[in-house]
Amino acid sequence: MRRHRIDVDENVSMWAQTVDPVEPRPALEGKTYADVVIVGAGFTGMSTAYEMSWRFPEKQIVVLEARTVGNGASGRNGGMMLNWVNGIDSKDEAVTKRIWSTTQQGMDWITETIRTENLRVRLRRDGCLETFTSQERAEEAHRKAERLQAWGIPVRFLHGTELAQYVRAAGVVGGLLDPTAGQLHGLDLVRELARVLTERGVRIFEHSPVERIEEGATHCVHTPRGIVCAKTLVLAVNGYAPRLGYFRRELFPLHSHCIATEPLSPERRAEIGWGDVAGAVDDLDRISYGSMTADGRLLFGGGSNASYDYRYGNATIPPHSDRGCAAVRDTMLHYFPKLAGVAIAQQWSGVLGITLNRRPTMGRRGNVLWALGYSGHGVTLANLAGTVLADLYAGDERWNDLPFVNNRLPPIPPEPFRWVGYQVYTRLTGRSPRRVD
Repeated sequence: MRRHRIDVDENVSMWAQTVDPVEPRPALEGKTYADVVIVGAGFTGMSTAYEMSWRFPEKQIVVLEARTVGNGASGRNGGMMLNWVNGIDSKDEAVTKRIWSTTQQGMDWITETIRTENLRVRLRRDGCLETFTSQERAEEAHRKAERLQAWGIPVRFLHGTELAQYVRAAGVVGGLLDPTAGQLHGLDLVRELARVLTERGVRIFEHSPVERIEEGATHCVHTPRGIVCAKTLVLAVNGYAPRLGYFRRELFPLHSHCIATEPLSPERRAEIGWGDVAGAVDDLDRISYGSMTADGRLLFGGGSNASYDYRYGNATIPPHSDRGCAAVRDTMLHYFPKLAGVAIAQQWSGVLGITLNRRPTMGRRGNVLWALGYSGHGVTLANLAGTVLADLYAGDERWNDLPFVNNRLPPIPPEPFRWVGYQVYTRLTGRSPRRVD
């Protein structure tokens, strides 16, 4: 029996401020039974429930959410829908093509599901940039683009006036454009999926934090006022998993601070240096990123040690974010100094699930399924997870050649060494601890 509890604070992100209010869903009361119980109602949980409910309509599916649908990372992220998987090199042609086609499938699943179900979801898919702040790294990126193009992958290296059509950022000398990437309003998606799932008969319970899980031939998942017993358990909680007693040695919750500006007119966006691109990331270890909504809000995050936090004991309630968000604003102004007079409309924090080698993991052990550890690429990968987990549930092994399916993650030292190691390493090096395979 695992005796733990997920602690989740209220979502005050820009995404949460730009959605219409919805009727609250009931909390779980009493004891109920199902074929599948899914813990977590974000991208992973909703995509898994969606795939399982149409493939196996005879199965009873229950989803448990600690607060409200999409309250975790799915409703607090940077919005960028990206290709690639962190922690996997792109020098081997076969592996690179396989990873590209896999993440393309994840983004296509989002696009096609929105179209098929006629979902009201804000989505733009007009490309994202990886930008480079040194000439040496820009030249290396140019060579990489030529290699990827030769393999049939449509990325482009940009510099000079061509780069300026997309982004004019101080200190940026080159960029890799992925025209297939984009930006997703994650709360739009999970709320619309929840509506579709309810119509299919999937039961979704909000304000039902899991307090303990009794594993067995039938799993019993306990919440404050109820119990769900099901043959199959799906862990769809990403960075919150250690709080439930899972992946405590392989995963840690990292708090990322974000800000969003007030809406900017098209003329103002052009003036500050943002062109026709959904999002951009830089090439530094403490990565910074920005994405632009259709109504002109620039979301920005990362960029320094101060913009990220790890709290002792895998705590998932974020620290006071004023200092972290101020550091994010400083980085944003470094790249886009003409934003100095623009008001910050929202600031917030969210929990990422980070692994030491930055690879995620999706898999199955007996009648327990999981997908987590997205390490910053969760918008694409967590939505792909529904297809992967539904296939694993069905016994389909077509994903088993991927290096993040049924893989073993490197261990991270326990407390107090984990907290001390993180603090010392980041302060001494200005980098994030990681193991390079």
